[in-house]
Amino acid sequence: MLDLKGYEWSLAEGAWITLQVALLSLALAMILGMLGALAKLSPYRWARAIATVYTTVIRGIPDLVLMMLIFFGGQMLLNDSLYNLNEWLNNFFASSDPNHEWTEYLPDYVEVSPFVAGILTIGFIFGAYMAETFRGAILAVDKGELEAGKAYGMSSVLSFRRILLPQMIRHALPGFGNNWLVLLKTTALVSIIGLDDMVRKGALAAGTTQMPFTFYMSVAVIFLVFTSCSTSVLKWVERKFSIHTR
Repeated sequence: MLDLKGYEWSLAEGAWITLQVALLSLALAMILGMLGALAKLSPYRWARAIATVYTTVIRGIPDLVLMMLIFFGGQMLLNDSLYNLNEWLNNFFASSDPNHEWTEYLPDYVEVSPFVAGILTIGFIFGAYMAETFRGAILAVDKGELEAGKAYGMSSVLSFRRILLPQMIRHALPGFGNNWLVLLKTTALVSIIGLDDMVRKGALAAGTTQMPFTFYMSVAVIFLVFTSCSTSVLKWVERKFSIHTR
């Protein structure tokens, strides 16, 4: 099993791509999650409605279906929109200039890379889960402390930074850690849309050498290393944010 037939660097490159996809997807998911949580707690009905539809739809559709839908369907929708926009621009200028010839104002075809599509899809999916995690964490913070900060003359931004955010992080960390571990494993799906991540590299090596157990087990071990390191870091962060709490 230790003999990888010279594919060690190929798997290492795939592991680095997997890690990049995971971290960038996490950053996008955190942004969308915070926006979704604030929208769900917003006094505006339309904001709550949009956030509710977003979290309900995303959590109700399998990740693989969303991956295929966004990569293939989204790319087709983008290119159709560009073509229709070109048509509209030509008709608009032709109405004022009878001699106007058809011109391509915008590119007629845009190819979305699997790397970008994977990040957008995974980030979009886990943004819904993060929204619920952050929403619960915000509700767990004592409102009296926020009112006290307001009484001391703190602005909304300062109160959020000094009172709400530190305590919210402590309450959100358990759910955040679970979402991160699931997100990390979900990156295996990007191999389906053609990204040369660790899973795809392992599959190609397994097909070439006829050693599927060796390479898929190697991929599993690398994922296990990633999740184990993540768990250790998350436990350290939880201890750090739980100082002075019983």
